[in-house]
Amino acid sequence: MAYTKYARLVSFVCGIAAITAVLSWPAAADEAGFEALFDGKSLGGWKASENEDSWKIVDGTIVCHGPRSHLFYVGRGDEPASWKNFHFKAEVMTKPKANSGIYFHTKFQESGWPSIGHEAQVNNSHADPVRTGSLYSVVKNFTPPVKDDEWFTEEVIVEGNRIVIKVNGKTIVDHVEKTEEVKDGRKLSNGTFALQAHDPGSEVHYRNIRVKRLP
Repeated sequence: MAYTKYARLVSFVCGIAAITAVLSWPAAADEAGFEALFDGKSLGGWKASENEDSWKIVDGTIVCHGPRSHLFYVGRGDEPASWKNFHFKAEVMTKPKANSGIYFHTKFQESGWPSIGHEAQVNNSHADPVRTGSLYSVVKNFTPPVKDDEWFTEEVIVEGNRIVIKVNGKTIVDHVEKTEEVKDGRKLSNGTFALQAHDPGSEVHYRNIRVKRLP
């Protein structure tokens, strides 16, 4: 009888461990062709610009909360941290009055707002009226597609000169970039990704960050 109870206990514990393993990083392994950019435990492969303390790991998520800073993916080992055509996904949660963004086709810079690449907006209730899913300064969405304090998925897909941004599977932006419309460094080329810590009043959580290279 004692052995049976012990066996059941072991079975229960193993079951919980298995469920935990499924829910933890890297969930991207379940999606063919996707590679995880965040291991859920550290900022390995990422590099912050100014104000490094604006970034923390809390309960398996990257939390940005503090003065302006940008967290660039610089790669791990020999892995090239540069993409041209890709499908990017991240799970995101905004706190009230938060502002952030997902940069792509960018590169590391020590300070300031990134001058190279585009930004997919993350903002559901900040004073800036340009809401989540916008292609910042190019295609503006003024209606929040999701609510604060709830996890949502934001996707960025780039193929050639076409940019698609989705939130929870709904297309917010479907834009074809034309050479004559390009402003300064806000253009498609190739490069890496960066997350934005906008200001001390903004708190945003990121998890399950992954990307798939496209032809």
